[in-house]
Amino acid sequence: MQGQKEGRMSWLTDLTSEQKQRSALGLQRLKAWAAIACLMAGTAPSYALGYGMGQQTSATAQGDMPSAPQPHFTEPLYLRPSKQNFSRARGYFPNLIGPYLPINVAPGQNYLNALTLGQLLRGGKIYLSLSDAILLALENNYDIAIQRVNLNIADTDILRARAGSNLFGVNSGLVTGTLGGSTASVNSVGGGPGGTTSGAGGAGAGAEGLALTANGSGPTPENLDPTLQAQVQLNRVKQPQQNILFSGGLPAINTNTDQYNFTYNQGFVSGTGLQVTFDNSRITTNNPFDTYSPTLLSTFNAQITQNLLQGFGPGINGRFIVQAKNDRRIADSAFRAQLLYTINQVENIYWGLVSAYEDVAAKQRAAQQSANLVKDDEKQLQVGAIAPLDLVNVKSQHAADEQALITAQSTLEYQQMLMKQAISRNLDNAVVANAPVIPTDRVNLAETPEELKSINQLVREADQDSPSIEQATLALKNDRITLKADRNGLLPTVQLYAFYGAQGIGGAVSPYCNTGFFGKNICNQLPSTGYSTVFTNLFNSTGPNKGAGVNITIPIRNRTAQALESRSRLEYEQEQMRLQQLYVQTRMQVINGQYALTNDRAAVRAAIANRNYNQQSLDAEIKKLHLGAATTADVLQQERNLAAAEATLISDTAKYATDRAALSELLGITLDRYGISIVDAATGQISTPPIIPGIEPASTMPEVNLPAQKQQLKKQQKERVPQPEKPAPGGMPQHSKS
Repeated sequence: MQGQKEGRMSWLTDLTSEQKQRSALGLQRLKAWAAIACLMAGTAPSYALGYGMGQQTSATAQGDMPSAPQPHFTEPLYLRPSKQNFSRARGYFPNLIGPYLPINVAPGQNYLNALTLGQLLRGGKIYLSLSDAILLALENNYDIAIQRVNLNIADTDILRARAGSNLFGVNSGLVTGTLGGSTASVNSVGGGPGGTTSGAGGAGAGAEGLALTANGSGPTPENLDPTLQAQVQLNRVKQPQQNILFSGGLPAINTNTDQYNFTYNQGFVSGTGLQVTFDNSRITTNNPFDTYSPTLLSTFNAQITQNLLQGFGPGINGRFIVQAKNDRRIADSAFRAQLLYTINQVENIYWGLVSAYEDVAAKQRAAQQSANLVKDDEKQLQVGAIAPLDLVNVKSQHAADEQALITAQSTLEYQQMLMKQAISRNLDNAVVANAPVIPTDRVNLAETPEELKSINQLVREADQDSPSIEQATLALKNDRITLKADRNGLLPTVQLYAFYGAQGIGGAVSPYCNTGFFGKNICNQLPSTGYSTVFTNLFNSTGPNKGAGVNITIPIRNRTAQALESRSRLEYEQEQMRLQQLYVQTRMQVINGQYALTNDRAAVRAAIANRNYNQQSLDAEIKKLHLGAATTADVLQQERNLAAAEATLISDTAKYATDRAALSELLGITLDRYGISIVDAATGQISTPPIIPGIEPASTMPEVNLPAQKQQLKKQQKERVPQPEKPAPGGMPQHSKS
């Protein structure tokens, strides 16, 4: 029965696959006929422009692979309360010249530390919890501050797009200028403005992206910002005459021309262009052949041009606005990714600091034990209980322990500096710069919700909350818009235009008209008119100029547009593959993260048991040594075993904490789990401190005084305490000579 059921299911699967293939073939034929019909109608086919249809075809070709869920888009940060909104233009009210003035920005950036850092100082030491470290990073960390500026940069592109201009783009990569991020003593990464790594499907080309892409190509949109052009010209000409018979006996003709011309241009998102010209001139001359002097001449013309094929419709002319808003959402997602990354980095630095403290404490215990052993062996050597070589062996081990302690102290001091540079903007304050940082939290081994969920459930959450998938999805939308524009660019240019114009002329009869060719009788009969009459004649059809026409431009061979459309299609398919690759990578990373967390907990428990065993074994060997049942070499070997066990426990605990933070970052749930508002983080003003689960207060505060910090503390104390001046031999204090 089981075999028949499996055979029936196999037959149904084959039938379903065959039906899907037939459906896909029919769909392709339907697309082909639709493309031919759309091209004949002068429009671009829309079947390939819908992401849902593309996903369905892709899923059909891939068989029964389940489709990934739609990502949860980041909360739109452009609606956040802000003093400045760079996506909105400045109007003419209340300042008429406001649009032509530079933007009023805050006077300089804030390079001072938040007040929270100073509140953590107690007795010259910074007692730092993990929640405080994350809160300070959200307020002070430069990586987050630099990424925060990208939000405003993306707003400027929205303002440009609303004017019909092309886009500059915004860098969506992570800013990785903060040093540290692991339990190693030195782990520096490169830094830079804007975004130092290329984002997955970023709004701008990253360091690893294409130098030039088809993004933003296609027909140039209409200029949506009206322009008014005015020209005022005063021209004075004195032209000598070669033959005075044709100049009324004048040796030279004087002509004074005053021009006042105005042009208004306005583009519309429908692909319509409007141009209005209004030209005026006033000509004064002594030429006897001119009837009027001064002559008033006005010309008016209004022309409307409509693109019919290439550049037609709001989908083409308004695409930059949609792309700019998508880029802004990509910037929002990149900011969320930066928060996740930086918080994870701060957590890694924090646990590295905890590990460094515990390592110094372990090294101090080992050095103290070997020092006590040296003292005991010196006494036993005096009474002849041990050989001199045994004492040399113990002193050698003590020197090694001292050297390991110095190395651990240097590592701890550097970890303290890493933590302070990650949570502060300014280390010029000597008290803060030299204050030891004491971590007050420790990780516990309570199971996280991620370890209890199934792999499929975790993968689905990661697909929905991953910033990289969100950015790739938005970039795919932008590529789809570009593909639509490049398909429209394949079409010929057909422009329908219509215009209406008129011309009016008038003025005063020239006083030289009587002496010219026309004679006295004719000049006396001409009427003299003013500018009001000339202006009225522009609109009463006295001198109309109207018409309509069609401009057609057909590029021969059209190879540039073909190459651009092909490149746009290939980049769109490439972005689709990139999105699918991200889904696969996310699945593998989530699986690996869950396995790592389970293994790390088991490793920590085993390390605790091994440490306890070696501690008890060392205590037993020391008792045996005092009773004469063990040798110094046995005690030294057990000390080495205990040191190795403690080092393993410290590293395994740190690895568990960092892997837990890494899985939370991968799932994109860190902000929700810690209660961090992304809107507050975008403004830099955190209302409530984060609440970090999975930690517990330290049972004892580590009080490790480093040699360098001791010297610096003594130096500061000397600088704070004024030294009394030495009295002179006569009883008066000596004053230094300037």
